[in-house]
Amino acid sequence: MSTTIHHLPDALLTNILALLSDVRSRNSASLVTHKWRSLERLTRTHLTLRGNIRDLLYHLPTCFTSVTHLDLSLLSPWGLSLASPIADDALILNDDPAFLLAHRLRIAFPLVYSLTLYSRSPSTLSLLSPFFPSLSIIKLVRWHQRPNHTPLGSDFFALFQNCGLLKSIDLSCFYYWTEDLTPALDAHPNIGRNLIELNLLNFSLSEGFKSQEVIEITKACPNLRDFRVGCVFDPRYIGFIGDDAISAIPLNCPGLKVLHLVDIAQGDRDIDEDGFSSEDAGLSLQSLVGFFSGLRLIEELVLDVWRNVRGSWACLEALASRCPNLRSLELGCFHGICKAIESHLDGIALCQGLESLSIKNSADLTDFGLIAIGRGCSKLARFEVHGCRRITMRGLRTMVCLLSKTLVEVKISSCKYLDAPASLKTVEPIRDRIKSLHIDCVWDGEKPEYKDDDDDDDDDGIEEESRVNKRCRFSQGNTSNGYPFKTWERLEFLSLCIGVGELLTPLPDAGLDDCPNLREIHIKVDGDCRERLKPSQGTFGISSLCRYPMLSKMKLDCGDTIGYALTAPSGHMDLSLWERWFLNGIKSLMLNELDYWPPQDREVNQRSLSLPAAGLLQQCDTLRKLFIHGTTHEHFMMFLLRIPNLRDVQLRGDYYPAPENDMSTEMRVDSCCRFENRLNARQIPD
Repeated sequence: MSTTIHHLPDALLTNILALLSDVRSRNSASLVTHKWRSLERLTRTHLTLRGNIRDLLYHLPTCFTSVTHLDLSLLSPWGLSLASPIADDALILNDDPAFLLAHRLRIAFPLVYSLTLYSRSPSTLSLLSPFFPSLSIIKLVRWHQRPNHTPLGSDFFALFQNCGLLKSIDLSCFYYWTEDLTPALDAHPNIGRNLIELNLLNFSLSEGFKSQEVIEITKACPNLRDFRVGCVFDPRYIGFIGDDAISAIPLNCPGLKVLHLVDIAQGDRDIDEDGFSSEDAGLSLQSLVGFFSGLRLIEELVLDVWRNVRGSWACLEALASRCPNLRSLELGCFHGICKAIESHLDGIALCQGLESLSIKNSADLTDFGLIAIGRGCSKLARFEVHGCRRITMRGLRTMVCLLSKTLVEVKISSCKYLDAPASLKTVEPIRDRIKSLHIDCVWDGEKPEYKDDDDDDDDDGIEEESRVNKRCRFSQGNTSNGYPFKTWERLEFLSLCIGVGELLTPLPDAGLDDCPNLREIHIKVDGDCRERLKPSQGTFGISSLCRYPMLSKMKLDCGDTIGYALTAPSGHMDLSLWERWFLNGIKSLMLNELDYWPPQDREVNQRSLSLPAAGLLQQCDTLRKLFIHGTTHEHFMMFLLRIPNLRDVQLRGDYYPAPENDMSTEMRVDSCCRFENRLNARQIPD
């Protein structure tokens, strides 16, 4: 008798199954035999529960007893509290169904120490936290408005009281008030001392944390290693982040390895044509030097202040010399980051250990600065440039050539002289090894004017640029008859940003015609439809993506596309017609997963899937997962049942503020239940 894998000892087979990380691969392995099923269940550590919260009490899986990371944030209807009645017949033996559900969760998942939870009201945490006292990692999700009648900190008091071992708290997707956190930390000082990770970077907040709040939080959490927070850097506001706050952070938390300080009011930014903001940040260069000097262990740093920090090359040299472990850096509105005089390296170019660098809105960054960065930061694997108005294809291409052995991820956006064709020509030297790319779909952008200059410094820079470009041109490996192939053989992820009314069809002609391994694409469409008439072209051009044979996952984000929800003036289209224009031709793509954000009318806080969109989505025969980030009517959802292999459909109200009117036909709980029952009743092959 031949020996097969089934004859392996259970201990060895368990270790093999434990190495499987892909969910579908695990599910397939569990279908081989009963033995494999039991071993796979015993080795699964991460689990996300989907389905209707109404059925959770009766259909809770009990075979995943080894799960340590549990996600309950995707239960639908979206945002329904666990503490609400589960079903009409749930009062069994006069027991509270919510208490019974929490008890069953604890029995089914006894080893959970990491929990992700949609907590619409404080009652959810009051219910669950006593049953999971060993939690050390928690992520809270809430897009609905914070209940106004609750006292400050009420969302956190029960959690901190019952879960004394917390080490990581993530509030990046949780809508709350900034005043809520400090009272809870003050009342539970042991929680603050235990915390290692604290993520407060939430762009849904109406305003960021003020200077005194940041100081108090860091003082209460002295052992933080990972701290991310949305701040107020605008000096016109009371409590803006200034010298006092940035000086206090390294003093209060000397062990920081990851620090993100981001101005969350980026939607209100005022950047002029030259790339400067209207106000300077209230940060002195001397305080920044002291700030960097205190971050001796820092590995990842984000300073996105959206206010001018001028002449920053000196303080960045201090960062390079005093933070030897720095591997990832993101700067926003830092000007003068590299003087690039002759062949001398200065400023950010001295951060030679960097593997990831993001530069946003650096108004005076030039091509020579990019070349200096390419020479100095020779280990860069990821590079992003955003809103830099003076750089051109010539300088960025030279930088890419200098980094051709390490660079695998590039993002180019909002740069005046870098439209889509220029951006693709920029990264051509690494097209045989790049794995991730973002560009803006601007097809006919402005072209720079190159002028002769007698300056010796510029001559040295141009000579360096010419030398590197020549070396890069003759070092292309994949050639045929002297001409390089245009194949992007390793490109797996593509991200595009395109203005409303623009077309996708020029993308292949711009240079992305052959991407044999492209598996995932993100398309973000933004703009005001109300300012545009009906497009002359009949479709957006999404069918042009069918040339990519491996494309199976797409995110189409029209959430920042604003228009008329119901009526439109003569000559204009309402949002339903725009949706038809965006989605027309999507049936030609062989997609397995689709995340779709419908366009919205902000006047009525409506982001809803329209009838034309539902009709077009039902033609996607290969879809298995469909996530709609918005609402829709029940009879529109029933169209989706015609997709033969569709297994997972969700309506996600993950935009702030999430709709509160549950009596609307778009949000009725019974409508979601009826659709989910019909979806789950189908027999779908794996």
